[in-house]
Amino acid sequence: MTQHDISAAQAPADALGYIRSRGSGALAERMGIEFTEFTAERAVATMPVEGNTQPIGLLHGGAYVVLGETLGSMHANLVAPDGHVAVGLDINATHTGSAVSGTVTGVCTPIKLGRSVAVHEIVVSNDQGMRCSTIRITNFYKRISQ
Repeated sequence: MTQHDISAAQAPADALGYIRSRGSGALAERMGIEFTEFTAERAVATMPVEGNTQPIGLLHGGAYVVLGETLGSMHANLVAPDGHVAVGLDINATHTGSAVSGTVTGVCTPIKLGRSVAVHEIVVSNDQGMRCSTIRITNFYKRISQ
């Protein structure tokens, strides 16, 4: 097989339990990001608006990006080829809506999972189901030194 193909068999049986026990990093924890689904097919997490706003009360654009990068990078590492770790190459976000209270939910799905790169799209919506941001992240699969 020349292409790294995603399959449920490649992910740990309890990937959500694994991510909860391992943690998602100090920044994600500080921002209140909580994973609610973590499978080979997609990753879902929520983040509170409160505490992550800009001065005028809207969710900060950078907060959307932190949520997107957390989801995309963690998922890329879940499905990484053996002996490799995912490291970020590029991320971009287009903000098309706003959140001023409650939580936002990010849904991360793979666009391309290859032997050397993974590309994910993350759609972030507010409590009313309105899309607020669309994020795309590209990760490079770097071989782990032995």
